[in-house]
Amino acid sequence: MRKDATRFGFDCAPGHRRLGASPVFALKLELEEKLFGQHLATEVILKALTGFKNNKNPKKPLTLSLHGWAGTGKNFVSQIVAENLHSKGLKSNFVHLFVSTLHFPHEHQIKLYQDQLQGWIRGNVSACASSVFIFDEMDKLHPGVIDAIKPFLDYYEEVDGVSYRKAIFIFLSNAGGDLITKIALDFWRAGRKREDIQLKDLEPVLSVGVFNNKHSGLWHSGLIDRNLIDYFIPFLPLEYRHVKMCVRAEMRARGSAIDEDIVTRVAEEMTFFPKSEKIYSDKGCKTVQSRLDFH
Repeated sequence: MRKDATRFGFDCAPGHRRLGASPVFALKLELEEKLFGQHLATEVILKALTGFKNNKNPKKPLTLSLHGWAGTGKNFVSQIVAENLHSKGLKSNFVHLFVSTLHFPHEHQIKLYQDQLQGWIRGNVSACASSVFIFDEMDKLHPGVIDAIKPFLDYYEEVDGVSYRKAIFIFLSNAGGDLITKIALDFWRAGRKREDIQLKDLEPVLSVGVFNNKHSGLWHSGLIDRNLIDYFIPFLPLEYRHVKMCVRAEMRARGSAIDEDIVTRVAEEMTFFPKSEKIYSDKGCKTVQSRLDFH
């Protein structure tokens, strides 16, 4: 089997080495430098990954569910995580991306999708115990499809001779974005800093809200019922200042000098909500790249 080196010193070769200080620092630095306005996501993802990779004998796979409006950084974070686990990131043979509208489009084929998903995950984890599976657009996934993988996420030593305990599953969803925004707005209106929002303020609301949302992909799912999702990670709506940070980061990535006039113009082209206060960008940073092309 081909080795796919990782920054975490953890690959699909025999043996599981402990996570050292410098790879943790590298991931921390990358999240802090490239992800804006998401103190909770940065903190929780770093803690979850470090703890999981330091554990020589995890009792179950690590399962993370990332929630928030489009453009807040969910896909971006999953890409950073993939690159820190397997050096080729999303192009690695050991990282697998499923997009609901592409891979599971038809409601009448749910049983087929469930069977295919089980076979795909079983085959890939058999080949590489530390495989990473990313499910994008969970809010567009037909209810019931994801429950096919429930046995793999549970506290079993093996399922049909295969151990899934070193695999990582990441769900990305817009579901819960309204709940997250409500709490962020409550903090803002009370004059409290967004950095004071803690996971405990959001996680219980998210898990219940997603469980009861028919359009979350996790509606009445056994994954939540059985507490198989380790962390529900909220991505907060982005403010004007965060959009400007995104513009500067994109300019740096293009090798351009930072022109604050252009930064301001691009940020001011975005639309903000609620209508009365105009605090949060309704597309997050999603259209920053395309808008920058016009300047």
